[in-house]
Amino acid sequence: MAAGNRSRMVATGGDHKVTPAELFFDLVFVYAITQVTALMAAAPSPTRVVEGMVVLALLWWCWCCFAWLGNVVRADAGALFGVLVTVMAVVFVVSLAVPELFADATGGLPLPLVFVASYGLVRVLHLVSYRIASPGDTALHRTLRRTALLSVAPPLALLLAGCAYEGTPRLLLWLGAVLIDYGGIYVTGASGWRVNSPGHFAERHGLIVIIALGESIVAMGVGVADFPLTVAVIGACAAGLLLSAGLWALYFRRFGEPAEHRLGALDGDDRTRFARDVYTFLHLPLVAGVVLCALGMKKVLTQVADTGHYALAEPLHGTVAWSLAGGVGVFLLGAAAIVLRSTGRRPTALLVGGALGLAAGPLVQHIPALLALALLAAAILALVLVHGRGAAARPEPTAEA
Repeated sequence: MAAGNRSRMVATGGDHKVTPAELFFDLVFVYAITQVTALMAAAPSPTRVVEGMVVLALLWWCWCCFAWLGNVVRADAGALFGVLVTVMAVVFVVSLAVPELFADATGGLPLPLVFVASYGLVRVLHLVSYRIASPGDTALHRTLRRTALLSVAPPLALLLAGCAYEGTPRLLLWLGAVLIDYGGIYVTGASGWRVNSPGHFAERHGLIVIIALGESIVAMGVGVADFPLTVAVIGACAAGLLLSAGLWALYFRRFGEPAEHRLGALDGDDRTRFARDVYTFLHLPLVAGVVLCALGMKKVLTQVADTGHYALAEPLHGTVAWSLAGGVGVFLLGAAAIVLRSTGRRPTALLVGGALGLAAGPLVQHIPALLALALLAAAILALVLVHGRGAAARPEPTAEA
């Protein structure tokens, strides 16, 4: 690397690819997503699931900020790499705080305040880095100011206010902060933001989907920790792996590639709006769905392995019963929205599958947990085949804006 590149930000080109620095950056989010699952698994309840999703939405925004920035400035060159390492350190601290954000333990630092201060630092670093990277881009500078005023300052005020409360008031204030933050992006508009390399942008988001799927596999391993390996445990692991493989195939073999092609066919603000809608917004349900499903998978493995407390025919109960199939439902509905936004076609199979997944909680509570996991894996693999045949029978979409 040239000496000058070590001290300044270097713009990317249209053929830019994901750098090792970005893969390194993603490692801290592996841990962060694992901590979100741990937050929900500690005391599963509908309220705890909402808490987990609020935290995930805030972490997702931290990741997205630098996915966008890394598309216009090389992450492995000069100042931006230093910023990424700083953000990694901050997000790691945030991740350590996640399991006790809504039940702060006595002793040590006030974890909610640490979380909010760290989150605010990440958002400020993102805006400052964008400003430094584009000194002559007046349109971007106006957008950065609007973003700071509408999508950073008000949410941070609500997050700070939430630190003064516990339980439901904190959750409501933080949920409001998330809604304002995400809504502010629509208010600020697409002008000024850029997607220089569609291939890089799509690959970055594909990698975060893989990270989420990896969390589902880790959750299964955590679920059987300290228990003996049995035939039933091996069967449950196989079913869980097939389920993750089915979700992977849906994304990378069915709807991820058309979305990338559509992104590449657009330019200017049309490309920016599409990137915002399909990747920044609609990839969040994909990740959230996998995390919710991982919660159910973890509990299935625990019940199958812990024969001293659970019978093999024991079903899942309550929130974790819904999360197993409901998480898949959230993923499928997010996938359906991506297909609709990318191609204009109505993905009936994905919509029906998503609705059934969301409604399947009561059914899951009446069949053995291992059987529920196996049936869910079989259903997803069947959906991969059905959706694939439907897509192959249709003509390719045009590249209209």
